[in-house]
Amino acid sequence: MTTDVPTPLIARDLVHANWFKSSYSDNGTNCVEVADLSTSAYGGIAIRDSKDPNSPALLVSPADWASFVTAVADGELPTA
Repeated sequence: MTTDVPTPLIARDLVHANWFKSSYSDNGTNCVEVADLSTSAYGGIAIRDSKDPNSPALLVSPADWASFVTAVADGELPTA
């Protein structure tokens, strides 16, 4: 049986995730990390604040993440 209810992210499950920091992150205030969980039970992309790795992570679908990355690369989102 499948459901549309997303599996909640649990911090202990993300400890061993392979987190990647954005190359656009600076050393101070703009720090973002992502982990590809698309092949896991979560089936998505996790996003977190790298300054606070124990804070909650946001989970989005791979398609939504791809759309976001494309919009950023194309300059479609405000920068300030």
